[in-house]
Amino acid sequence: MSANATPAFQNPAATWNSRFASEGFLFGTEPNEWLRNHAHVWKAPSRILSVADGEGRNSVWLARQGHTVDAFDVSDVGVAKAKRLASDHAVNVNFAVADCDSFHWQEARYDGVAAIFVQFADPALRERLFALIARCLKPGGTLILQGYTPKQLEYKTGGPPVLSHLYTPELLQQSFADMDIQVLQAYEQELAEGSGHRGKSALIGLVASRRPV
Repeated sequence: MSANATPAFQNPAATWNSRFASEGFLFGTEPNEWLRNHAHVWKAPSRILSVADGEGRNSVWLARQGHTVDAFDVSDVGVAKAKRLASDHAVNVNFAVADCDSFHWQEARYDGVAAIFVQFADPALRERLFALIARCLKPGGTLILQGYTPKQLEYKTGGPPVLSHLYTPELLQQSFADMDIQVLQAYEQELAEGSGHRGKSALIGLVASRRPV
């Protein structure tokens, strides 16, 4: 597949159900490090949404910090595993099986949104998703986002091998131009998130808040 080719997400539910079907956790059970390092911006108890939450590593960790957490993923297999993980840690997360277009977005509902490696989204879906994320934040609410940059195509240690799905600082600045960006950092780091994200990686992280009314 070339870097500009259309990715194999024609049936995303089936794709992710297959990836999450193994006994273990594809991306591990520990939260994403960028999220862990910046989640202090949310004072507990905050209402947080975890987008495309997968097997629950991020939503369950957020609930363990004392937050009220909603989470959704297109994969019913992933959500079932996330529910078990929440039960193992004796926390409650409001899980839903939904894709980004069918999730019940509500304006100004959340103090925070976690969007960690949501790079299944092609440019059209990404534009819709980012707009929905910005809209669902309360004024002053904060987004924590992490993804891969185009250099990740060289490392091949995770993420879609599709240039159009990857993030640059300029893309994120443009996408969230109506928000206040506190942190925007492109960097390289060794990742060890299960078997799905492992090895040297070209990353980008964002922390941005919806402007007060």
